[in-house]
Amino acid sequence: MPKHFICLKDYSAKEILEFVDLTIDIKQNPAKYSNSLKGKCVGLFFEKPSLRTKIAFYVGAMQLGGSAVYYSPDEMQFGKREKISDVARTVSHFMHAAVLRTFSHNSILEFAKFSSIPVINGLSDLVHPSQILGDLITITERKGELKKLKVAYIGDGNNVCHSLIYAFSILGANLYVATPKRYGPRKEIVEEAQKFVNASGAKINILFSPEEAAKDADVLYADVWTSMGQERESKKRRKKFRNFQINDRLIKFAKSDCIILHCLPAHRGEEITDSVIDGKNSIVFEQAENRLHAAKAILVKLLGKEG
Repeated sequence: MPKHFICLKDYSAKEILEFVDLTIDIKQNPAKYSNSLKGKCVGLFFEKPSLRTKIAFYVGAMQLGGSAVYYSPDEMQFGKREKISDVARTVSHFMHAAVLRTFSHNSILEFAKFSSIPVINGLSDLVHPSQILGDLITITERKGELKKLKVAYIGDGNNVCHSLIYAFSILGANLYVATPKRYGPRKEIVEEAQKFVNASGAKINILFSPEEAAKDADVLYADVWTSMGQERESKKRRKKFRNFQINDRLIKFAKSDCIILHCLPAHRGEEITDSVIDGKNSIVFEQAENRLHAAKAILVKLLGKEG
């Protein structure tokens, strides 16, 4: 298993499912893991603000018997105040793992290159693997075996979308992605995922119709139309994405017992309506809680003692 947790493409289906099983066990038996990180310190180095990722890894480290130190966006300016390689080398002498949340995925790769401790991707512009691990737990607990489900992601072809594509292509599951034209996932991500599809038998469908993606879906997944760093595009994006909102009309295309996911924060009234995110099909805040258990599983796998 890789030393770092940077991208789900680095893992086999067996290894991803091991993460899922471990996460569920940690969630169900927290006391069993309460000393897994005893004497260990986790550093959180965030260029972007965060609610769920910060809580998940900070509280997660403490609940595992360890400690955490947080560096805010004002403090972390990779490559500006100090070379990334120097930060990585320094941190390696003080801490046992580093969680990075960056604007550039290359910053995480550069940090990992010079780090002698495990590096965890807490979000980059390319992928968001810890989010998707929590999502896999949420879907599995609520809907059962992933391969038997139709999951529809509707919105921007962003970092969350990329990690969903990697996860589902490796696991042999069925993912339908609906985005406006020219806002789909990166071509190189889709092409790379095709190699996993050829081995796993997954179905990864890139569409331009939210209705087609939502038809008979077991899961509907939304994310913001405008990610951090894209604020100048927000007006243009609202116009381009207006037909890709998950609302009462769209969920009628899905199965009546479908579940609604959103990685949060939500721009209510844009990608999702109040009636849907607060409705009976929504398990968005259960999904958010599972970020904590997923973070703990990542820390235990890379750093601690299982059981």
